[in-house]
This record gives sequence, C-alpha cells and structure tokens, in this order.
Amino acid sequence: MEEFLPEDEPLQDARRRGREIGATPIGPAGGATLRFVATLIGARTVVEVGSGCGVSGIYLMRGMAKDAVLTTVDIEPEHQRLAKQAYQEAGLGSFRTRMITGPALEVLPRLTDGAYDMVFCDAQKREYPEYLTDALRLLRPGGVVAFDNALWGGQVARPERRGPETDAIREVHRMVRDDDRLVPLLVPVGDGLLCAVKRD
Repeated sequence: MEEFLPEDEPLQDARRRGREIGATPIGPAGGATLRFVATLIGARTVVEVGSGCGVSGIYLMRGMAKDAVLTTVDIEPEHQRLAKQAYQEAGLGSFRTRMITGPALEVLPRLTDGAYDMVFCDAQKREYPEYLTDALRLLRPGGVVAFDNALWGGQVARPERRGPETDAIREVHRMVRDDDRLVPLLVPVGDGLLCAVKRD
C-alpha cells in the first residue's frame, strides 16, 4: 500500500528533511488518501494542524482546487520554514498557503466557524479530542476531519497499553464513533487514518 503510488522528488525531499529534524510526516499511503479525499469533496479551504514539514500539505494541495487555500498551523517555526520550502519545490505558489505559527489550541479558536471543507490533524496526540471539538465548529456540512496516527503503532488496539497519547487517541475514536453528527471511518493506511464526514 505504501508503494502503490511512488512519491516524486519534492515529496521525497520534504520527507527526508522532516526525518532529519525528528518530525514524522504522514506516510505515502496516508498522504495519497488525503489527496483523494480533498479531490473527492472539491476542497477549497483546508486547515492542517501540524505541517509535517510540508509532506501532508503537498498531498492536500495536489487534491484541492487550483485556487484553493491551505491554512497550516504548527508550533515549530522550523517545521513551517521547511514546509514553505517544500511547497516552493513542488511548484505550489505562496498564494495557496496561509501559515500560522503557534499552539493549535490557541490558533484554532480564532478561525472562522463553518468556513472549511477539511481539517487534518497530525500534531500533539494528547490534544486530539480538543482538535475534534474545534474541527466540528470549523467544518461546513459535508466537510471532513481526519486524524493521522490513529493506530499509534498498534498501541490503541491493546487495552493494557496506557499513556496520555494512547488514551487521547482512544478518546477521539470514541468521540467520533458516538457523535451522531459524524459519519466515521477508520482507514488502515500507514499508522491509521481516522476520518469522519460532518453531516448536513
């Protein structure tokens, strides 16, 4: 699955730079899934929480409309700098991105209600439940929220495994599954991609 759609040079370079500084971007299959979903829903406005040093942003923008805007929120300025470099190398113009450096739980409340087609989360795992709360406010009806690392290296499926990150990911699973406003799906690509569509 990871090798079905080979990554081109801009993606490979962005992934390498991310790994060099200790970031772990979404895998190729997960990235391809993001691009597919963005294309499927005709996404024009997307928020990503955690830049992945540009890997996830390239996938998302390649699925979005040509004049669409990706808002990237990341607490690490260096990750944002590398993401900007990756977008330039991929031929994605700066007019297509809005980059905000800061803690997601401070930035997301300042974004406009109901103004986004998609919210992708790949940052602090222990904050995933709060990201979902913000995403539900930010998404338009028919919009999609997605969380990377939904399997957390197999930890989530093992009840004896506990910890702040594992417990928070389990909690966001429960929240997505139990919310009647959402149509959920857990996609077994990479380290797991938890997705949900916000009903009309």
